[in-house]
Amino acid sequence: MKKMDYKKGERVKHPGMPEWGLGKVLEDRRDDKVCIFFTGEGRKTLSLKHVEPLKISGAEAIHPVLDHLWIKEGGESKYQSLQTSKELFLKDYPDGFYDQAYLDGERNGKVAAHELALSLIGPEQLEALLGQKNYEEICKRAIKVVNATKLIFPNEKLALRNGLKDSKNMELFSKNLYHLLYGKEDVAERFISFAKTLEGIKVGKWTTLSYFLFIVFPEKYIFLKPIVTQLAAELSAFEIHYRPDLNWRTYQSVLDFSEYFRSELKDLRPRDMIDIQSFMWGIGPNK
Repeated sequence: MKKMDYKKGERVKHPGMPEWGLGKVLEDRRDDKVCIFFTGEGRKTLSLKHVEPLKISGAEAIHPVLDHLWIKEGGESKYQSLQTSKELFLKDYPDGFYDQAYLDGERNGKVAAHELALSLIGPEQLEALLGQKNYEEICKRAIKVVNATKLIFPNEKLALRNGLKDSKNMELFSKNLYHLLYGKEDVAERFISFAKTLEGIKVGKWTTLSYFLFIVFPEKYIFLKPIVTQLAAELSAFEIHYRPDLNWRTYQSVLDFSEYFRSELKDLRPRDMIDIQSFMWGIGPNK
């Protein structure tokens, strides 16, 4: 009897291991072996002498991780299933996103910073200050919002303060902060424009760039802390196209990654990206 052929990219399931979930063929079949990545188990090399994975198509073959699959070249994979990640998070916070320790240690401070941001750099406040050309006050308020959390490293906060001592930088930053948060153009255009502004005053960091969107609109945008985000993506085998230089593709990919978590964690009832960002931090084995 002829053995079934398997091609790179095909979706399959293991007939005897349903808990392994949906799989993606990583390489064309070689002799009697096929290499497959399973969402519930990670990378596996199967002998076709003992098992023939079932090919899956249509809607059943769709999975966010497999659609954005990334496996680090060389070295041992750090992959852990979503179930394992949830168990790690719940070990620290048994009641999940509603655990009192989580609220006190992770969420409440960020919610307070969000409320502060709305009161200091909301659209009406910024429009009034821009009308007065009071760029110094806008910068003071922005720095106060930054200092309301520990999300941005102290040295990066210092760099921002130093960069905003120059009057031209104050004006440029103030106008582009308003444009980023409340402009009418597509968010990608506003994002890139603000990135160029930060680079121009020598504070072009992912943390500073993503912070304001996150803290003002936590229901929609994520905070990108490179080490934490890259580790969470590697653990989840999710391609985020990370580059250290500021670019929209990376941030859009991190948004996709965040939406994957928000969708798959419905049973934990995440409220917004504050919860998702905390989950990313909480699933690392050595956090």
